[in-house]
Amino acid sequence: MSNLDRQAAPSVCGGRGFVAAEPVRELLSPRTVRLGESTEVRRLLPNLGRRMVGAWAFVDHYGPDDIAGEPGMQVPPHPHMGLQTVSWLHEGEVLHRDSTGSLATIRPRELGLMTSGRAISHSEESPRQHARLLHGAQLWVALPDAHRSVEPHFQHHTDLPTVTAPGLTATIILGSLDGTPSPGTTYTPILGADLTLSHGADLDLPLDPDFEYAILSMSGQTHVDCVPLLPGSMLYLGCGRTSLPLRADSDAGLMLLGGEPFEEELIMWWNFIGRSNEEIAQARSDWMEGTRFGEVHGYDGDPLAAPELPPGSLKKRGRVR
Repeated sequence: MSNLDRQAAPSVCGGRGFVAAEPVRELLSPRTVRLGESTEVRRLLPNLGRRMVGAWAFVDHYGPDDIAGEPGMQVPPHPHMGLQTVSWLHEGEVLHRDSTGSLATIRPRELGLMTSGRAISHSEESPRQHARLLHGAQLWVALPDAHRSVEPHFQHHTDLPTVTAPGLTATIILGSLDGTPSPGTTYTPILGADLTLSHGADLDLPLDPDFEYAILSMSGQTHVDCVPLLPGSMLYLGCGRTSLPLRADSDAGLMLLGGEPFEEELIMWWNFIGRSNEEIAQARSDWMEGTRFGEVHGYDGDPLAAPELPPGSLKKRGRVR
């Protein structure tokens, strides 16, 4: 997933200085961003007041969009560095191609996990013959310094483990929940889970008090720790929780995101996560010169050009502005 903003601004994130060490209820409002020709997304992270949740550094929610007779998602080849991308669908399909030669069609509740490591490029598009509706989320996970130069690779897991309780089915995307692990490769203590709630469900979900958490509402009407949550919004929950009260006022879908607070300070600009202005500038130059990031074969169109770097030097700061 690309950040297609042509006026891309640097986002400084990471470090424990602004992590809420106790439970909080901080509602994050999205901003609307155009993604390609026909897809509009709601960007929840990075947010004006909150940059990361654990190692989760970027969250877009899109749909449900009626794309019958439309091209749907069309994201040309673009680069990534220093992160993992997570493709997650509730409806529709996304065709993934990347510079390692991977080709996969990701369908609802299948994990498309791309580890950029030092450098990768990829494209994403709705298949020519596609379902009427497109609804999902695209997320980035920051790689820690010890692993941010790993060899790029792609994983596609079509059968993920689940945890069930009365009124709840939780699909484990990354990390583990209630002792059940995902097969997806991770590089920091992290959790991503898709929660399907039945109308009337009322339960407490077990959590790790050392993690910070947020909930993204995908569909339906819910109360999360007594806070009403509508689709396309995110509730930051802080740390120190051993459980999370959930109540569904309709059939509903949520994404639970969490992890140990990310200690390292980062610079995120366009589709790169780095540690210095010089590193980001070099990555942009490498992409524009056609080196390092490889080539995506099979996409019918030109790769994306990188936006201009902002004036001055990009500096690391903290987790909130």
